[in-house]
Amino acid sequence: MNEHRVVITGFGAVTPVGLGVEDCFRALLNGQNGINVVTRFDVTDYRSKLAAEVKGFNARNWIDDKSAKRMDRFTQFAIAASAMAMEDSGLVSFDSNRAGVFIGSGIGGAQALDEGYARLIDKGPRGLSPFLVPRMLVNMAAALVSIKYGFRGPLSAPSMACSTGSNAIGDAFRVVQRGDADFIFAGSTEACISPLPYGAFCSTRSMTLNSSPENASRPFDKNRNGFVMGEGAGVVVLEDLEHALNRKARIYGEIVGYGNTSDAYHLTAPDPEGSGMIRVMQAALKDADLGIKDIGYINAHGTSTVLNDKCESAAIRQVFGDYADSLKVSSIKSMIGHLMAAAGAVEFISTVMSVYTGKIPPTINYQDPDPDCTLDYVTNGAESIELNAAISNSFGFGGGNACLVVKKYK
Repeated sequence: MNEHRVVITGFGAVTPVGLGVEDCFRALLNGQNGINVVTRFDVTDYRSKLAAEVKGFNARNWIDDKSAKRMDRFTQFAIAASAMAMEDSGLVSFDSNRAGVFIGSGIGGAQALDEGYARLIDKGPRGLSPFLVPRMLVNMAAALVSIKYGFRGPLSAPSMACSTGSNAIGDAFRVVQRGDADFIFAGSTEACISPLPYGAFCSTRSMTLNSSPENASRPFDKNRNGFVMGEGAGVVVLEDLEHALNRKARIYGEIVGYGNTSDAYHLTAPDPEGSGMIRVMQAALKDADLGIKDIGYINAHGTSTVLNDKCESAAIRQVFGDYADSLKVSSIKSMIGHLMAAAGAVEFISTVMSVYTGKIPPTINYQDPDPDCTLDYVTNGAESIELNAAISNSFGFGGGNACLVVKKYK
């Protein structure tokens, strides 16, 4: 089979440190912290108190008032990020039957479920809105983006917990690579800073107990004690190279490899041997036909949990051997928290921007080295390097692992 080259020609992002990729990436390079005490509801009785909320988001900037009221926040984020990606890509004329959407989510309509349950208790089942179903369904973000632009090609809404965004992008990459679409809007969205899901994750004891927003998320630091829940969305335009060249599109980079493995180990904890993490990076590198020395940077999953950071660091060292000391590694979760299902998409966007610009965001709040985490973490501000290729890691509850490889376009 003749494989098609796949390039990135557009971005959109809704994040706790900025709306739009330009503002978001600038904030990341500046080490800007997007974490604060939860403002959306009273967290007095919750085990954790912090979150990385999206600030200044007004759905009406992208969606008419009537439609916005019928969408949950996670869908609004996806519509906004897709609109940004559409504008950035410069797409005007295209074959709608060869245009697709792969946008996933983990929890879907969290606010809709919370509000619906409260209404059920208060008014009974007859008080429920018929719009509750389309507000809560995980696939609604992808479906409504498809409807908005008339994209009639492949449609998918993967849900793989924290690796969802990377899986959506990787699966879309495969479809364009084999020639089944000219381009796909791919990514993920999440907005679960809501009483029930926030409380549920508190109960897993995986979220930080730190009371200081300024240094709560501290990946790879010896004193890390849990992740900070975030929200947002990231959408990328993955396009067939020939299609992009024919319309003289701006090309940010080329996606060349994708790996997807399962730990098959535990509901929430990673395999302590890191076997799934090791195999997924090896698979992605093999798929990309690249050697370990071709990679200059890893955008780590880096959740700020004790087990994940330790296992990921060891897995990277296992895959890259002595060359691991020559790699730059950073986790933008130190600034934007863990965007849950949206994490992989936003982190892939940051990785592509690093390859495109040669600038790597730092891991903030790294103060005390952990003897179990011994890589070259970027910690003293952003770094500029000549970067030919980089990888973005995502690992999720249930043991799902995804790895994406992006190269500088030549």
